[in-house]
Formats: sequence, structure tokens, C-alpha cells
Amino acid sequence: MTTEWNAAAYHRISDPQVAWGRAVLQRLELRGDERVIDAGCGTGRLTRALAERLPHGSVVALDASAEMLAQAAVHLAGCRPPVRLVRSLLPSMPIDRWADVVFSTATFHWVLDHPALFANVFASLAPGGLLFAQCGGAGNLAIARAPAETVMRLPAFARYFDGWAGAWEFADAPTTTARLVRAGFTDVATNIEDAPVNFDNEADYRAFVSTVVLRLHLARLPDALRDAFMNEVVDRVKRSHAGFRLDYRRLNMSARRPRLRAE
Repeated sequence: MTTEWNAAAYHRISDPQVAWGRAVLQRLELRGDERVIDAGCGTGRLTRALAERLPHGSVVALDASAEMLAQAAVHLAGCRPPVRLVRSLLPSMPIDRWADVVFSTATFHWVLDHPALFANVFASLAPGGLLFAQCGGAGNLAIARAPAETVMRLPAFARYFDGWAGAWEFADAPTTTARLVRAGFTDVATNIEDAPVNFDNEADYRAFVSTVVLRLHLARLPDALRDAFMNEVVDRVKRSHAGFRLDYRRLNMSARRPRLRAE
């Protein structure tokens, strides 16, 4: 699975992800002196808003993509407190028992092994530390993904998807609760909310879907076939008369690493 993104394009078109993330961040209670890991920082648009709420704290921002981190370094220049950028591929977490909070939005669904992810997040938290995150949940993009799943089976493209294991883990709330409990977390809360996104025109829809939703599909294809694949997908969307709409569903989660008994 490729870890790279078109970071410049993502920075331009990621308003939906940033809007969801700001809503999650608004719900997160912070004193302002916490040590926080932003797990999956992307180009840093939300990381800056997070850092602004931590005038006496520390932020370590993780991402697997070198291009994303390069874009984040530009966007976060002059940020106070300074943000430490670290390249790391989830589910690995390169920090042990340090964080007061692990914060993440629009990232965990790209990690197929959620049990390993939650175990490593648990290990990265200090006793009493909080996981506060949102990602795609059960049913996410079910309607929007259907045209691509049809196009993948067409003769021109099918061989490139041999062995395709899927791009995401869209878990439901009860499964996520059980996984977090097995990882050792307490005070677990999970829920799913609808967050549909509508686009005004075909060009905006195509730019977003090719950069985000079908990024890994297109990465499996030779350059010469990528436009043809997207043309087939967009043609089916237009024939469906459903409009340029993405049926996003967001999985919210919060959970705490227990404090040591002596505390």
C-alpha cells in the first residue's frame, strides 16, 4: 500500500476533513499544557488549530507520507508551540508512555489492523492519557464506492486489482468499543454520525475523489489508465442521478489509559 499523497492537492481540497476535525477538536477539553500526538497530521491544517489550544504544551505530529510532512512543515512554520513532525506508518507509534492525548481525525480508517493500532496508541499514552479520535465508520461511502467497485471489474482494469484486499477499515461502534477494551482502555465511548459532503460540479467532485477516496485504486493502475478509470466512475455517478454527493459516516471514539493504582 502506497503511503504517498498528492499533498499540495490535498491541502487545497481537504475542507471537509478539516471541518470534521475542527468539530472534534472543539469537543476535546484541554488545559493548554498537555503533550499531544496528532496521529495522521496530513498537511497540518488541523494541527495548527490544535497547537493554538496548547500554549504551554507540546505537539508531535505523525504522518506516513513524506509529501504530507513537507507540506505540513511549510504550513506550520512559525507555529507556537513549535510542532515536531515525525514520519511514522500507523499502526506503529514511535513514542512510549509520553502523551497526555492522542488526537486523530480522518486517519484511522486507512489502517487495516485496528487491534494493533489501539494497542500501540495505548502504549504511547502516559497513565491517565486520553485517545480522542474520529475516522470513517461502518457504511462510510457505501453508495459512493459502488461505481468504483463496478469499474474495477471491467476487463481493462480487472487484472490490476487481483488480490485487492480493500483500502480501509470502516468499523462499527460496538466492534470499536470491544477492540479498545481489549487493548486495555477504560471510559470507552463510541458512536457513528452521518456527515455527507456535496459538490457543486463534476470538476470539484473528480478532484476530491481522485485525490482522497480513490487514491489507492488509482495507485494500482498505470498512468495511462488512471483518467480512463475516473471517466468510467464519473460517468456512472452522473447516470445515477444521485448528484455529486459522498455519503460519509464518521466513527467517534474516546477512551482512557487507566492511571496507575498509586496515583
